[in-house]
Amino acid sequence: MKPFEQDFLLGASTAAHQVEGNNIHNDCWALEHIPHTAYAEPSGETVDHYHRYEEDIKLLTAAGLNAYRFSIEWARIEPEEGKFDEAEVEHYRNVIRCCKENGVEPMVTLFHFSSPTWLIAKGGWEVESVIDDFVRYCRYVMERLGSDLTYVCTINEANIRLQIADIMKRYMLQAQKAQKAAEQNPEAALQMGMNMKALMEQQQLSAVEGAAAFGLTDPQGVHVFQSPCTPEGDSIICRAHTAARAAIREVCPHVKVGLTLSFHDFQAQPGAEAVAAQEWDKEFRHYLPYIKDDDFLGAQNYTRSLIGPDGLLPTPDGAELTQAGYEYYPEGLEHVIRAAAKDFHGTIFVTENGIATADDTRRQAFIKTALEGVARCAADGIPVKGYFHWSLLDNFEWQKGYAMTFGLIAVDRATQKRIPKPSLKLLGNYRR
Repeated sequence: MKPFEQDFLLGASTAAHQVEGNNIHNDCWALEHIPHTAYAEPSGETVDHYHRYEEDIKLLTAAGLNAYRFSIEWARIEPEEGKFDEAEVEHYRNVIRCCKENGVEPMVTLFHFSSPTWLIAKGGWEVESVIDDFVRYCRYVMERLGSDLTYVCTINEANIRLQIADIMKRYMLQAQKAQKAAEQNPEAALQMGMNMKALMEQQQLSAVEGAAAFGLTDPQGVHVFQSPCTPEGDSIICRAHTAARAAIREVCPHVKVGLTLSFHDFQAQPGAEAVAAQEWDKEFRHYLPYIKDDDFLGAQNYTRSLIGPDGLLPTPDGAELTQAGYEYYPEGLEHVIRAAAKDFHGTIFVTENGIATADDTRRQAFIKTALEGVARCAADGIPVKGYFHWSLLDNFEWQKGYAMTFGLIAVDRATQKRIPKPSLKLLGNYRR
């Protein structure tokens, strides 16, 4: 396969809470430290990207990559409601400046799963007030940093809360069939690190403790972004995006705005075509009224989902599984790009795609197959303009802790030494 054109954005992604370290003002940090936490371990200083971003960006550009997608931590910018930290704004200005000085295009995500604790204390992502809160934060950031940016994602995986709701229902059904539940790994259908078994087994205790962590008395009132949502909560997320998009365009008309969605490659088995279509409608098509005016769509895919007449089917016997329990299936990326492009006719960026594995040869093979699919889409006229591998660094994978390695760069967390993997150089070679 020929290298991509020089203007194609080829890079890697990270998320603030997963790599920065010591994000002490957000909801994840609070929930990591309750006695009956669903987190395997606390995030701590993670891989200290907060202080080592320059080293990491230079490793990225030395490999030949020209783009870096990273997130700004809302809880750093606004640790208390209405009180903003200019020193943290300056930090992210320095990250952006570092990108530019090294020939790297920064793509900023304004919200990547972690929320300020004060936001959750107000009702989180199930109350209307979050829309105004989010817009205020986005406007504040863009007024100060927007002149140096071209691409901004408002919300990462806006559909993840619906997926979490579905997977929790599925887990509860499987829990009723103990033997079956023991043989399957239902959270593998969710494209983020979740420990569903611990979550369900300790739900009552952790719910009470979690509520207390946010100063709430009702455990049912804790609505973090990593919790299941109601249809109204899903609507709130969509409206938060459109309101933020309008504010960003008002402040920075030159900035291109979009959001990212988590896509599974739904593959209907005989007789299940209608069921698969319903799953795709829920995962993607019902968002179209809210994203049709976006400048781009961020597509994120890691695997496929086989669909039978009764819904999701188990992973095929003998299939290769990643550390995350996903089926190894890099072909899914091409499939979801083509599916999304049938209805979304703007620019598409692959904002996440990758594999959790200790075997970098499998990561290299994954990248080759995935990029061949991207190249075919581009050759067929689909406006796919970039690919960001997940992740630049081995990092904190949410509730699963540090057990999974997605990175192009390994990190010895005892010393924070960076060890680039061969896959980093391989990815960079696709621009040369």
